[in-house]
Amino acid sequence: MIKEIIVVEGKSDISAVKRAVDAEVIATSGLGINENIIKIIKKASENRGIIIITDPDFPGKKIRNILSAEIENCKHAYIPRDKAKKDGDIGVENASPEDIREALKNARAEIADAAEVFTNEDMIYYGLVGNDNASKIRALLGDELAIGYCSAKQFLKRLNAFGITREELEKAINKVDNEEQIN
Repeated sequence: MIKEIIVVEGKSDISAVKRAVDAEVIATSGLGINENIIKIIKKASENRGIIIITDPDFPGKKIRNILSAEIENCKHAYIPRDKAKKDGDIGVENASPEDIREALKNARAEIADAAEVFTNEDMIYYGLVGNDNASKIRALLGDELAIGYCSAKQFLKRLNAFGITREELEKAINKVDNEEQIN
């Protein structure tokens, strides 16, 4: 049984998570999230901790941001878009139990007073901005580092907020580079 309470968007996501792991799960009702739901999730966070796992799309990102702004000590789990897609639909409910377990295993907590390890100059140096492949590279690295896909500005924020080390980033870059050469 997972100690933390898993927070998802809807009922289909609850079913998918419960097929993957033994855990208590709360749904936000998608973008219908309201103060009452936030209060329940906040209480869950205080008592047992929470792991947020939302769809890898715009509404999922918006829900994640709402919860992160309202609740301290959230852990974040990300499912890669390609593993959450089925017949053109993107969502946690489409992910396999193995992919859900992997995302939960790699959940990361945001560090409140995170040191700024990475800067805009690092983003340029590593090719994460300013070139035609930057978006693709960020997507691959987001999956590898389990921090999800996002814009360059958000990627830089997540690198620092999740306490990614330079060694972790460079190891992920090398792995992604090697896999790209094979494909």
